[in-house]
Order: sequence, then C-alpha cells, then structure tokens
Amino acid sequence: MEGSPGPSDLQEQLKEREAEVGVLRNRLSQAQEEIDRLRRENEQLRQELRASGRGRARGQSKRKAKRKRSGRKAGKGRFTFRGAPASAVTKGPSQPVPVTITQCPCCGGALQWERTDEVTLTDMPERPQPEIKCYAVEVRRCEACGQRVRGQHPDVAPDPYGATAHRVGLRVKAAAHAVHYGMGVPVRKVPAILREFTGVEVTQSALTQDALKKSTGVIGNAYQQLRAGVALAPVTYTDDTGWRIHGQAAHLMAFDTDQATVFQIRSQHRNEEVRELIPADYAGVMVTDRGKSYEADELSDVDQQKCLDHLKRNIDEVLETKTGGARSFGLKLKKILRDARQLWRDQRAGKAKNFQARAEKFDKKLTYHLRPRSLQDPDNQRLLDGIGLQHDRGRVLRFLHNPAVEPTNNRGERAVRPPVIARKLSHGSKNVRGAEAFSAFTSVIQTAVKRRASSTFDALHHLFGSKTTVSSTEAHPPPS
Repeated sequence: MEGSPGPSDLQEQLKEREAEVGVLRNRLSQAQEEIDRLRRENEQLRQELRASGRGRARGQSKRKAKRKRSGRKAGKGRFTFRGAPASAVTKGPSQPVPVTITQCPCCGGALQWERTDEVTLTDMPERPQPEIKCYAVEVRRCEACGQRVRGQHPDVAPDPYGATAHRVGLRVKAAAHAVHYGMGVPVRKVPAILREFTGVEVTQSALTQDALKKSTGVIGNAYQQLRAGVALAPVTYTDDTGWRIHGQAAHLMAFDTDQATVFQIRSQHRNEEVRELIPADYAGVMVTDRGKSYEADELSDVDQQKCLDHLKRNIDEVLETKTGGARSFGLKLKKILRDARQLWRDQRAGKAKNFQARAEKFDKKLTYHLRPRSLQDPDNQRLLDGIGLQHDRGRVLRFLHNPAVEPTNNRGERAVRPPVIARKLSHGSKNVRGAEAFSAFTSVIQTAVKRRASSTFDALHHLFGSKTTVSSTEAHPPPS
C-alpha cells in the first residue's frame, strides 16, 4: 500500500523510541539518587535537632509521656505562713476582725469558734517626710593670726557654711546611686523618684557631682581593689560590648570572677586594655570568646578556655553553606564538642563514671579529628586550622581537666546585660569622667549583688560612711 512505512522505517522509529526511553531512565535514576540524598540529609538534620532538644520525631506527641507533677517537689517542705518581715515596724496591737453573723450562710446552723488567723499588711508610710538633723558647728578664731577653725563631725562635711550649709545625707545619696547605677534608671528621673517616695528635694547636677566625687574617693578606692583582685582570681570570664563616650564609639569590658565583677570602659579593645586587669603572667585561666585581642602574643602564656558556644557558632556558619560530604567534617567536630560538654554536665551532676578516662578519650578523639592535613573544602580547612590551633594550645577541652573552669563565657555575657540595658536608656556616657564613674559604681554594685549583700543601698551606704574625716586642726578658708 502506497504511503505506509516499511520495515526499515519501523525499525528506525523503534530505535529512536528505545533511545528516548534510555534517556528518561537515566534522568529517573538521577532524580531518585537526588531524592535519596535529600532524605539522608533531612534525617541527619532531624537527628541534630533531636539531640539539641529543638526537634521531635515524626508522630511524637507534644505532651510528654511522663509529665512532672505540679507544685513543690517532694521533701522540699510545706507552704506555711511566713508573717510580716522582721524589719517591719508594727504600731499597736492587732486589729480584731470578728465574724458578724451567728448562723451558717449555707444551712443556717449555729457557728462555734474554731481559731483566729493572723493576717498582716505591709505598706508605705502615708506621707513620707525627710529626716532633718541639725548640727551646731562651733567656729573659733586664732588670736595670733586670725585663722578660723571649725568643729568636725563624722556626718558633717568639712566645708558647709553659708549658702551650702544644707546638704543631703549619705542615705539619700546611696539610694540615688543604687537606683541609677544598680537599677538602670536614668539620672534625670532619680530626683522625681526621691521626691515622690521620700520627700527629699535634690537636683540632677548634685547627684552627678557627688557620683564624680565618690568615683575618685571611696567608690574609686573600692573599685581599684576590685581591679587588683582580678589578677589573683583562679578563673576569669570575659566579654565586651559597645559603648559611647560623648557620641564616640568605645568598648565596655566585663571581667567576672567568683568574688567580683569588674567593668572598664576604653576607647579601644586591644590586648593592652585586657592586660590592664589580666597580666601577661596571669596564673589563672581566662575564659573568652574568639576575639582578636585575646589572641595577641602578649597573652600567649595565659591559659585560656575558648567558649564552646562561639566555636559551635563558627561550625554552624560553615554547615549552612555545605551539602553532602562537605558537611561531614563540621558535623563530626560539632558532635565531639557537644558530647564533651555533656560529659562535663554529667560530672557536675555526679553521674559521670570513669570521668578522667572518658575525658582523655575525648581529648584523643578531638586531636585526631583536628590533625594537620589538607581538606578539599576551603571553609572546612579554615575550621581545621583555626580550631586546631586553639586545641594545640589546650584552649578547647581545658574544662574537662580543670574542674573550676566552665566550657563557655556565659558568665561574662550575663555580666554585661545590666550595662547594655543602661546603654539603651542613656546612650552611654557624656565624658570620660562619667564613663569612669559608671565603671566604678557598676562594678561595686554588681560585686555586692554577687556577694549576696542585703541590698545595694546598704553596700553603698556602708562605703560612703567608711571615709576618713578631716582632723579638727585643719584650716579652712573663710566664706566669701
């Protein structure tokens, strides 16, 4: 039949169809391989999330299988009546509150006395009034030269007379500085707070001048003692944050130890500023992030522990850009650090068996993983060189060999939180003297909190009252 394909044409068409089928099969095989790879990566990510506590397996209920019982833990005591605080001042006997009905409101039965409950109410005075103390300061004059000599009292400054004869006491100053430096209230709002709750009138400039004076006096002396004590601490946790001095960029550094928390504000954050508190021959351990100022040659002899959270963050930044086999180096390194940290936690909880042997095992495992070699991926090579150098210096797993060292500098980060809040409200310091006053007062107050002082007010008031008085024979110029 004319126009119908012959056997040869059919064979050619069959070959073309077979070739197309082969191409489609290859594409299908490649697609299936890609699906399998994505499934493996997805499962690996699920395992990482479950290990970090941020994920849950498919089908797992949000409710815990064994929930904790609400309320207090067993053996921790009963909820009992605490009563009024011991420092409260009570006036007169308790006011009786009798039952005014004689029949039960439910059934109408007769009511019999069972007990009397004691209830207290703590409140502020109705009209707070300042306490004004008067002093009759005797003034004598030398008959020979005419020089005046004034009497001295611990509560009276050596130079108040004339228009300056009335001043506020140490309690008002301690309260003002505790509110400003301890609680982060802007100094411009402190006078209104004092006036509202104590009835004392004081100006913002008076508080600022007193703070600057005390930062070079009793508070400054206490601050210098705290600074000197950092070099003697067995472990110091450091961190830094931005600051402003008259609108110019500066740095606030925190040094936290078991006994004190010390701040300093400088225009730069170099190893020179770090060595103001951590000398080159520091005998303790400094726990830091990966800042360049801590990597200087001048601090090479100082034992350090690099924050594991910062190392983990470096690893995560690389893993976000990698797929397939390029992720294996970072994942294994991350797992070693995570397991080592868990061992440290178990040891602190008393659950770690054969701790020293397991710590040595982690050390050998990390040493082998960070052995010098060439990797194909440049980012992984950067991780190997950077973290490997820190491990060679003993700065990665030092917390497993020194029980006093923690694996992160979280304590330093927590220490800078109050200054960060103050920075958001005040935008820094107006001048260098203000920055020094902020460092001194904040260091003294945070140290008092760390040492569980009764209150920051009591700590400041105690320091203010510890100053030495001028001798009664010291001459003072007459008022103009």
